[in-house]
Amino acid sequence: MKFIVSSSALLKQLQQISGVINANTVLPILEDFLFEIDKNKLNVVATDLETVMRVQMDIEAKENGRVCIPAKILIDSLKNIPDQPLTFNIDKNFGIEMTSDNGKYKVMGENPDNFPKEPSADDTTSFEMTSSALVTGINKTLFAVSNDDLRPAMTGVYFELDKNFVQFVATDAHRLVRYKRTDVKCPKGDSFIVPKKPLNILKSALPDNDDVITVSYNSNHLFVTHGNTQMSCRLIDARFPDYKVVIPADNPYKMIVSKSDFQGALRRVSVFSNKSTNQVVLNISGSELQLAAQDIDFSFEGNERMKCQYDGEDLSIAFNARFLIEMLNAAESDEVRMELSTPTKAGIIRPMEADEYEELLMLVMPLMLNA
Repeated sequence: MKFIVSSSALLKQLQQISGVINANTVLPILEDFLFEIDKNKLNVVATDLETVMRVQMDIEAKENGRVCIPAKILIDSLKNIPDQPLTFNIDKNFGIEMTSDNGKYKVMGENPDNFPKEPSADDTTSFEMTSSALVTGINKTLFAVSNDDLRPAMTGVYFELDKNFVQFVATDAHRLVRYKRTDVKCPKGDSFIVPKKPLNILKSALPDNDDVITVSYNSNHLFVTHGNTQMSCRLIDARFPDYKVVIPADNPYKMIVSKSDFQGALRRVSVFSNKSTNQVVLNISGSELQLAAQDIDFSFEGNERMKCQYDGEDLSIAFNARFLIEMLNAAESDEVRMELSTPTKAGIIRPMEADEYEELLMLVMPLMLNA
């Protein structure tokens, strides 16, 4: 079997899917790419048994065939070969010889029959959305996903589908993010939980533009198709917590602050906070917000004050500064609104401006105030 391919085009496609491959795999074959040639088309597949990614590209080939090639050495060699046509020759024992303008490189491949089978897309429900809508949904929620393997339902992003919208929800029990898109129509009301790893791979593989992608799912798997790239992953088989019950219906006190000023103040003051809690106390009165942090063990203390617009009674409430900073990153507006009630009730953060078809709500639980 023999084929010719552009070295830089091949490297670009392989880098797109190489994130699927784990560093320490159970089966040696999972460290390989599966190359499948069919009528001048090359399909390359990578898998870790849970997530499968496949790309397709044009090549020159006389015959069809399959082979598994070790991923690391192939990518490392392509990174150092300048852009040129590469000729691959594969013998019947899966020995691979790559020939460039002035070099010849040999590597031992493996039998493609041992490569795990992909999940079949049977009995799926599909809908379409723009690539940027999916990438934005992932970016705005992924940071709030839990790393606690004892609560598997929270280790992924919850997709909530409706005929008029799609919602992405993530929570780690300390904070919650809900991002809604009304420019996506789904065939029916449904829901599923997508693990963190495939979402991380998707957000770097998909372009942040208006390309239309197809999202399909069945009871066990999610399938995403964009042009010549396809990804499938196993869904998390668990029940997502009823997050609606923790969102307070009415937080009467409203504070509006400049996002960048608030974030900068939090970053500076939190340096002096206790490293295990990152606690920063917000003291709000009139049109002034004071931020205070201290680490009693080391006698560290930081205080700052800034302007805000506040409508409500004077309030002292403490939050984890790292959570607030990450949430403010997700709010793409110059000003944000915080809705508060008492020092023990969750606070809600919303961006002041948002596109007409998107809605972002972020909830953060307060910390106990040190008496």
